[in-house]
Amino acid sequence: MDVDVVGLAEGLREEARRANERRLLVLAGPRERGYDALESILDALPVPITGTTLVGPDDRLRCEQLPQANAGDLLGTTRDVVAIDAHDELRPNAIGKLVGAVDGGGLLVLLTPSLEAWPDRRDGFDASLAVPPFELADVTGRFRRRLVDTMRAHRGIAIVDLEAGWLEADGLTDPAPRAAPESPTPPPDPRFPAATYEACLTTDQADAVAAFESLFETNRTVVLEADRGRGKSSAAGLAAGAFAAAGEDVLVTAPDERNASELFDRAGELCRTLAGDGDDRVPTIESGRIETAAGGTVRFLEPAAAVDACESADIVVVDEAAALPVATLEALLSADRVAFATTIHGYEGAGRGFSVRFRDRLAESDHEVTERTLVEPIRYAAGDPVEVWAFRALLLDARPPVEPLVADAEPEAVEYRRLEPDALLADERLLREAFGLLVLAHYRTEPNDLARLLDAPNLEARALVHDGHVVSVALLAREGALSPETRAMMYEGGRVRGNMLPDVLTSQVRDEAAGEPAGVRVVRIATHHAARSRGLGSRLLERVREEFSDSIDWLGTGFGATPGLLEFWRANGYRAVHVSTTRNDASGEYSALMLAPTSEAGRALHDRHADWFARRFDALCSDALADLEPDVARAVLRSVGDGAGPSLELSDHEWRVVAGAAYGPGLFDADPGPFRKVVVRYLIDDPDSVDLTAREERLLVLRALQARDWDTVADRLEYHSTGQCMRALGDAVCPLVDRYGGDAALAVRDRFVGE
Repeated sequence: MDVDVVGLAEGLREEARRANERRLLVLAGPRERGYDALESILDALPVPITGTTLVGPDDRLRCEQLPQANAGDLLGTTRDVVAIDAHDELRPNAIGKLVGAVDGGGLLVLLTPSLEAWPDRRDGFDASLAVPPFELADVTGRFRRRLVDTMRAHRGIAIVDLEAGWLEADGLTDPAPRAAPESPTPPPDPRFPAATYEACLTTDQADAVAAFESLFETNRTVVLEADRGRGKSSAAGLAAGAFAAAGEDVLVTAPDERNASELFDRAGELCRTLAGDGDDRVPTIESGRIETAAGGTVRFLEPAAAVDACESADIVVVDEAAALPVATLEALLSADRVAFATTIHGYEGAGRGFSVRFRDRLAESDHEVTERTLVEPIRYAAGDPVEVWAFRALLLDARPPVEPLVADAEPEAVEYRRLEPDALLADERLLREAFGLLVLAHYRTEPNDLARLLDAPNLEARALVHDGHVVSVALLAREGALSPETRAMMYEGGRVRGNMLPDVLTSQVRDEAAGEPAGVRVVRIATHHAARSRGLGSRLLERVREEFSDSIDWLGTGFGATPGLLEFWRANGYRAVHVSTTRNDASGEYSALMLAPTSEAGRALHDRHADWFARRFDALCSDALADLEPDVARAVLRSVGDGAGPSLELSDHEWRVVAGAAYGPGLFDADPGPFRKVVVRYLIDDPDSVDLTAREERLLVLRALQARDWDTVADRLEYHSTGQCMRALGDAVCPLVDRYGGDAALAVRDRFVGE
């Protein structure tokens, strides 16, 4: 018997409207039947076409259409109906972004193949997991199997089998009536007009707006965090409107202008309310710009333009901050008064950069920070079943074990465990603990990574377990062992997925043989915060090496380079072979690649790349890496393998130049080249045998390697004058002459020391 899908959708939406919740409708079966049902539903529902978005490969309906790759365009917007065509592919990241775009009373519609057959089909997203040398047939369907199981298990999800004409679940929950929420109250002695707080819908939102009042003072930052639908963008908009009505210039930025649409809507409404009657007081409201009679503005600029303009604005508001690169966020901190509104639980994909990396930058700044977290939903009711389902299905709220469970973990007492995908699929607690640890410890973990963990043939996970709970976890990727044809394709400019180290060493460093040895790259490693600094991460790496060393040629890693991370990996036997020449968009840092050979082939790969890296590093420092932090440069060179690079062979004349600047009246500026070779050799060798301070080493990096001008170096290192800075450089070179100088250098030293 055919299902009345229109009546079902009408009933779902009516219940959703009464409860101020959302409902999910799954139309499973042949694609064309799914679209026929969807068209009938949209024709019958009293939903404006402007409130509907189809996310899929084809523009099949009269409404807005987006490909899944552009799902982020809906961040900060709301829709009555969002339909996702999952027949060709289903990207987990897209689900996370789109769920939050559905407003209370709305429907999320998912068009899928038969739910029984779907996990065994291979789609476009699966193809992205089939990285060489693996093939599409090696990819599994565990993620979709888990997705189907969660849809069948959760409330508020209707499932229709279109092929059989069978209603598997009606999705109705018969919710109890809800009590009316309490009206929010303004703070004591508010500095914003009363209408600002009267426009708030929850106490949470009023508290968030009140936090913005701190921006009346200088050197202040406000941070708003919330899951989607909690009204953080609206709170930011109300505050922006209040500031503009008072004559302030408020600069707003976000990944895209449409992401800030909610903010501008609320700001415009408040400005109109505050203007009252009178044509001369009505604000001018245009796309991306509001002007008030008091001379204030709320204006939007793209992030790059906002960085250039932020110091001239009175106040800067960054919406959807977690979706911006850390380097951009850090640059926006140069504003005197700035606010960041961001989403927790990483729905937007690479959103952990804000909480993992940018928080450190914020703590180091001279801004006084006011923080608020919004918990109470606004766009839909608390306990909304679609939100509950999405959090579980994508593990958006995954957390490592609570602190007391792992507080006593020690390296000698933990169990090393292979986290097989089937075991993770069967043990929800184990999966949540392992994935939650990865999410909290790394800025790039995203919903797509859950599917990779369960389905990608090149990925494996290992953990240290304490009393059954995950205390440390590593995500590993098999790389290399590539065919000659694949290696040639890479060398000639082609890109290969999932082989980060061979790809970089082949395409950028021009080593066609780099993809031949087989390796394992440590993609992520994370230790529970309650058990850090006990050697657990090192113990996990040790056990990984013991397990894999007989079957591969190298272990490797790549990460945003910081002195602490470089030292951690160096202490565990990894050595630097490359530093990227551009900053990572998410972390804002240069990426370092490191290798730990496990065979003769791996040793050959490591040795030649360490040698090439040491040879080119001084040239990189005065060009692409001219803004590399000196402490990172020092740590990178100390992480290069012993003896890497050319021997220090300066001519007698070059040694006389170096020794003359160190011990005599010579000048560094006359010929900086020999100094660079000496400094690189010193930093690669054991630096403990030379008595130089960290400040002196930073001086050598900034002036000798990066060719910064004397005034910049003196100011950066707090020398009283350029003359003092010049003398300090000469003093720093003296022990290097003593250690490395030949007869010509020592003759110069003895000549001037003896005077």
